Amino acid sequence: MLALLAASIVTAGQTFTCTPTHVWDGDGPIWCAEGPHVRIAGIAAREMDGTCRTNQPCPDASAIEARDALVDLLGGPRGTISTGHVVVRGPRLTCRSEGSAGGNRTAAWCRLPNGADLSCSMIQTRTVLRWDRYWKGPACR
Repeated sequence: MLALLAASIVTAGQTFTCTPTHVWDGDGPIWCAEGPHVRIAGIAAREMDGTCRTNQPCPDASAIEARDALVDLLGGPRGTISTGHVVVRGPRLTCRSEGSAGGNRTAAWCRLPNGADLSCSMIQTRTVLRWDRYWKGPACR
């Protein structure tokens, strides 16, 4: 609970490091050891109850499939906590903030240590969809 209260919004345009510790669903938030809660920019996943919000793209994949794809990209599951978040010990991400994503979340474009864009990597799993309204990212291959 303290990590939830300690989360702060990273100023838009700022680059920051995120060492993932917990994942909620396929588009975040990803809780970072450094404090921020990252909402992965430019993509949409189903809500954990299986629904899609009316104003966003709705992928065919379930919320669990999307969450598990993200967890796999971040090193695999290491357990869960009482809130339902999956514990990860992921590789350190380099992120660029887009500012607030609502609540205590920072919208951000992140890169994996191998240089791959996390938003593109999630799209490649076919569990999330590109959200054109918010897409400012790279051309995914």
